[in-house]
Formats: sequence, C-alpha cells, structure tokens
Amino acid sequence: MISFTSAELNAWIAAFVFPLARILAFVAAAPVFNNAAVPRRVRLMIGLALCAAIVPGIPPLPPIEPASGMGLMILVQQMLIGIAMATVMRLIFAGVGLAGELMSFQMGLGFATMYDPQNTAQTGVVAEVVTLCATLMFLALNGHLLMIAGLAESFHSLPIATTSVSAGLWLNMAETGAKVFSIGLLLSLPVLIALLITNLALSILSRAAPQLNLMAVGFPITLTVGLGILALTLPYMVQPLTRIYDEGFRMMLEVFAPMVR
Repeated sequence: MISFTSAELNAWIAAFVFPLARILAFVAAAPVFNNAAVPRRVRLMIGLALCAAIVPGIPPLPPIEPASGMGLMILVQQMLIGIAMATVMRLIFAGVGLAGELMSFQMGLGFATMYDPQNTAQTGVVAEVVTLCATLMFLALNGHLLMIAGLAESFHSLPIATTSVSAGLWLNMAETGAKVFSIGLLLSLPVLIALLITNLALSILSRAAPQLNLMAVGFPITLTVGLGILALTLPYMVQPLTRIYDEGFRMMLEVFAPMVR
C-alpha cells in the first residue's frame, strides 16, 4: 500500500506551485505571450508545459508549507518576480512603439490611429507598422525562446527562498524604464532628421514665395518624405534592434541584482 505523510504532500505541492506562480505571471505579462489574440487557456497550457519542463532542474526549495503565511508571501514574491521580468521586455517594445509615435507626429499622421490588439488601445498607424516589424524580427531571432531561457536561468540566479523583494529592485525597474526614451529616439532619429530638414526647406520656401499655400503643399511633401525614409531605413533597423533585444535579455536578470547581493 502506497502511503505518504502530509509533509511529503506539502513538499510536492510547493515544488510545483511556487515555480508555477513565477512562470504564469511571466507568461501573462511577457511580450508575444500576452497578445490579446492568444486565448487564456493557451497561456495556461503554455505555463503548465513550461513548469513541467523547468521544475526538474531548479534548486531544492525551502521546507515551507504552501498554505502558511510564509508560503503565501513566497507565492506573491514569485508572482512579482515573473511580472518584473516580463515588464523589462515590455519596456523594450514600448520604446519601439514610442519611435513609431514620434515618426507619426513628425509626418503629420498623429491623428491616424487604429486599434492595437497588443496594447488593447488606439495607436498610430506608423507605430503599429514599426511594432509589427519589430515583433516579427523578435520571433525570427527566437526571442521568445531566449525569454524562456532567461526565465529558466532566473531560478538559478534567484532561487525560490524567503528573501524579501528589496527596494533596489524597483529602483532598477525605474532605471530600466529610462531605456524607453533612448530606444525611441535611436530608432526614429533618421526619419526625424529627414523631416526636420524638410520642414526647414519648406519654411524657407514659404518666405521666398509667400503666395504658396504651405498647408496644401507641406503635408503631402512631409508625408512622402517620411514614408520614403521609413521604407529605406527599415532594413537597417535589424542591427540596432538586435542590440536592443540583447540588452533587454541582459536586463531581465540584472534587474534582480539587489536581491541576489
């Protein structure tokens, strides 16, 4: 007859529930996985499959009952860790979206919006195109697999323990958020410079020929120049986007440096 004690049952439950909390929180908030087009049941199945694959290789867990106060605290801590890791990568994609928004405003397409299922909000059409191209490139580089590898590595660099979430974690998250503006400016810089030169040329033209209707002539010119430069620079965005994604994968683990020390 097979028999087991309550302590063994609690250990089996903890060995699955604690890692599952971090994994499900990561899948629920990570880019690509959190797309509105992905059903919740599919996300749950992905989380369970990842948990079954990752749990056998994680370090031993502390002997804590899952239903105790300490167990609930660790459960919440694991959820925060998973959300923080996913938020780092979401900030990278937010920077790409910001680059598209800057391009839209300079082209005069700030009013042209469409529904974005990724962010469940209205975004500019240029920002939507840039974000879709960046997402396709992310998948082509197996970025989703690298995110999963980083998630698995986090169980070794930051094992499940009673260590509390320090204030340095949130400071690192805030500093990571500053990357959004640098990424947006970096990717949109060629289009912004071209449109700046175009606007300067139009302003000189309006002074030279005051009878020229600048509103009727300037908008088609800036739109044509902006879309043309964007079409020319899209193939050259591969290298900077690759560096940005590598930086995001690195920051996924470095954001927990205050908790490791």
